[in-house]
Amino acid sequence: MGLLGPPELRNAAPPPSPPPETNTKPPPSAGVQERRPRVFNPPMGFTENMAATYLSSGDPCLDFFFHVVPDTPSGSLEARLSAAWEHDPLTALKLVFNLRGVRGTGKSDKQGAQQKTEWDKRKLLALVKSSEWKCKGTVNKKKVMYMVPSLPKEERKLLMAKKLIDKYNGDGDFRYLYDRISDFFGEALRADLERLNAGEAHKISLAAKWCPSIDRSFDRSTLLCEAIAQKVFPRMSHPEYEGIEEAHYIYRVRDRLRKEVLVPLRKVLELPETYIGANRWDSIPYNRVASVAMNFYKNKFFKHDGERFQGYLESVEKGEAKIAAGALLPHEIIQALDDGDDDEGEVAELQWKRMVDDLRQRGKLRNCMAICDVSGSMRGTPMEVLVALGLLVSELSEDPWKGKLITFSNNPKLQMIKGDSLREKTSFVTRMEWGMNTDFQKVFDLILKVAVEGKLKREQMIKRLFVFSDMEFDQASSESGEAWETDYKKIKRKFRKKGFGKTLPEIVFWNLRDSMATPVPGSQKGVALVSGFSKNLLKMFFEGDGIIDPVEVMRSAISGEEYQKLAVVD
Repeated sequence: MGLLGPPELRNAAPPPSPPPETNTKPPPSAGVQERRPRVFNPPMGFTENMAATYLSSGDPCLDFFFHVVPDTPSGSLEARLSAAWEHDPLTALKLVFNLRGVRGTGKSDKQGAQQKTEWDKRKLLALVKSSEWKCKGTVNKKKVMYMVPSLPKEERKLLMAKKLIDKYNGDGDFRYLYDRISDFFGEALRADLERLNAGEAHKISLAAKWCPSIDRSFDRSTLLCEAIAQKVFPRMSHPEYEGIEEAHYIYRVRDRLRKEVLVPLRKVLELPETYIGANRWDSIPYNRVASVAMNFYKNKFFKHDGERFQGYLESVEKGEAKIAAGALLPHEIIQALDDGDDDEGEVAELQWKRMVDDLRQRGKLRNCMAICDVSGSMRGTPMEVLVALGLLVSELSEDPWKGKLITFSNNPKLQMIKGDSLREKTSFVTRMEWGMNTDFQKVFDLILKVAVEGKLKREQMIKRLFVFSDMEFDQASSESGEAWETDYKKIKRKFRKKGFGKTLPEIVFWNLRDSMATPVPGSQKGVALVSGFSKNLLKMFFEGDGIIDPVEVMRSAISGEEYQKLAVVD
C-alpha cells in the first residue's frame, strides 16, 4: 500500500521540504522472552520532609508500575521506562499498555501513555499478535501527527501531507505503526458492516466513532482515511477498480468510506455528536450517551433540551433508565459536582451511584478499609483522587467496616463518613484530621481494639488496608524506627494473642503523586505497591485469597488475555 495525499500535492509545485529526520533502526533479532525479575537491595534516601525511605522497590518494572502517575514529568517517565526495558522488555511493554487501558484493563492514564509514545521508538518494536488489542481505547491518532511551521492554511495542509508521506516512505518503524493502525480500523469497520447487514447492530463497535472524518483535521494531518479506505475496499476484491489510475481509485474509495461505512454506522450508534451537529437536541437518546460524552455535554443538554434532560435524570434516579459511568475515573465524577448548569451535581451523583453499582456486581472488597492522606502535599488533583478512591473503598466494603475510613495521622482515628450526598461525603473526608506521617503500629492497634471491643468474628476482621497517599511519609514503620519487617512481626504477634493470628490485615500502598519515596521493598510479603487514578486496580483485590506481594500484584495487573497478544522484537 502507498500514500498519495491530496490532489493539490500531486498537481502543485512542491512545498518546502521539512527538516531531515534521522532513523537508525537496529537490526531485528529473535523475539525477546519475558524475564523473571531480579530484585536487588533497594537504596535508602529521604522523603520531602526528610524522613527515611526507600528510593526504589529493587525491581525497575515494579518502580515503573508504582511511581508513574499522570503528573510524572516526561524525563522521569522516560528514565523509568528505559530502566524497566533493560530489566525485562516484555513486562515493560505490557506496563506501557496497562497505563492506557480503560474499562477494566489498565490505569486509564491518557497523559502518561501519550508521553511514552515519544520514547525512543528505535528501541521498541511492538508486535501485536492480533489487531484486536481490546483495551477498549482506540488508537491514539496523535501518534502520527507532526508540528509544522505557521503557514497559510493551504500551504500548511500540503506541508503536513508531504511530511507524512516522506515519513511513511522513509521510516520503516513509522510505516509499521501506521499500517497497523489502518489495518485495525479497516478490519473493525468491515466487521461492523457485516454486523449491521446481519441485523446485529447491538454488536457494533465504536470504530466508526473514532475513525477520522474525511477531510477533517485528523485526516488532513494523518491521511488515515486514504489508508483505511484502501483496507475496507481493496483493489483485488473489487473488480470495478481494475484498470483505473491510482488517484481515481483513492478518490472513489474515500468517498465510499464516508457514504457507505461511516455515515450508516455512526447513525446506528446514535452518537450525540450526530444530533448536536444537526441541531436536533430534542432527539438525543440520552440513555445511549457514553459516560465521558455525558460529562462533556451535560451543560449543553441543560441549555438546549433542559426539560427533557431533567426528565431523563429523574427516570435514572427512579431506576427506570440508566446512565453510563464506565469510562470515567472516580475523581472526574467528583470534579463534576460543581460544573456549570448542573447546580446540584445531579449528573455526578447518578454517575457515582452507577459506578458503585457496577463494581458491586463484579465483586466485593470484603473487609477492606482506606487510610486517606489529606495532608497539604496532596492538594489539587491528587487530593480529589484520594477522596474519590477512599469513598469508593468505603462504599464497596462490608459491615462492620462499610462507610468508614482511618485518618492519616500519628494518632489515627476510625471515622464514620457523614453525609447523604456525594458532595457532603467528599466535604467530610477533605476536612478530616491529618499529620505528616502515620504510625502503622497504631493503625493496627486501633483495628484490633475495634475488633475486640465489638466481639468480631475472625471472618469479620479487616483483610486489607488501602493507603492512598503520595508516599511522602515516614518509612512504613512505627515511631520506634524499626524496619517494616520487624514491625510486621510485632503486629502479627499482637493479633495472634487476641485470636486473630490468621487474619492479619495486608497493606496496599497506592501512590497518587510523582515522588521518589517507596515505603517498602519489592520483596516484602503482605503488601502491594500500586498507583494511578483508576478504579480498575481495585478489582484485583475483590474477594482475593492468599498473601499478596508487590511483584505478584503487578504481574496480576498485566495478566489478562489482551496482554498475551503482545511480544517484543528487539
